[in-house]
Amino acid sequence: MNFIKDNIEYLKDNPKGYWFKRKLYGWGWTPAKWQGWTLLFVYVAVVLTLAFGIDESAVGEVLVKELFLPVLVLTVLLIIVSYLKGEKPRWQWGLPDKGKVEGE
Repeated sequence: MNFIKDNIEYLKDNPKGYWFKRKLYGWGWTPAKWQGWTLLFVYVAVVLTLAFGIDESAVGEVLVKELFLPVLVLTVLLIIVSYLKGEKPRWQWGLPDKGKVEGE
């Protein structure tokens, strides 16, 4: 339970208004504001729409053109927006030290 409480407190401590904050454990981001959650929801919805829209008999070139390339482009766009609207990514394991300067 302490993990959940720490994570919520960490996400709420967002004076710069980042859409995405660093994950508490590992490398990457987690949505911190409604804009980040909306972007992630739209990404998942579009990927699922593409996946369920593929004909069951589709193979090879059709599968690449209609599923894999669009998902790749969407994923790259999600990463770019996360980088631009989020904290600088770095490896983190637990809550950051309050006295430590950003980027160290």
